[in-house]
Formats: sequence, structure tokens, C-alpha cells
Amino acid sequence: MKIKLNGELRESSAQTVAELLQELQAPVTGVAIAVNEQVIRKSEYATTPLQEGDVVELIRAVQGG
Repeated sequence: MKIKLNGELRESSAQTVAELLQELQAPVTGVAIAVNEQVIRKSEYATTPLQEGDVVELIRAVQGG
């Protein structure tokens, strides 16, 4: 299916937010995820479905100074 990830169209086979993170090889900690402008709790990653055309924003926390 096609989703929009951080502003770019992307083909994905992920059915849930957790599967998308696994597909991207992204860490589960230190990230914030919103699907269609709805922030998703980490405890809900595995149960939050993704659908064709969803808009996903993935934000990674970085340290620095």
C-alpha cells in the first residue's frame, strides 16, 4: 500500500505502526508517531492499523547542544 511518510510517498507492506517501525528498522524508543495528525501512544503501536493513503509523521528525538 502507499502511505505518505514524513511528506514523501512510500510503498509499504506494514499493516500496523509497529510493523512500519520494523520495516524502517527504526527504534521504538525515542520516537513520536502521528497517523493522520493523531499522535499514537507507544502502547498502541501494535494495534494501530495503517491504511492506503495514511499520512504518517515519524519524529526521532536527538540529543545535542
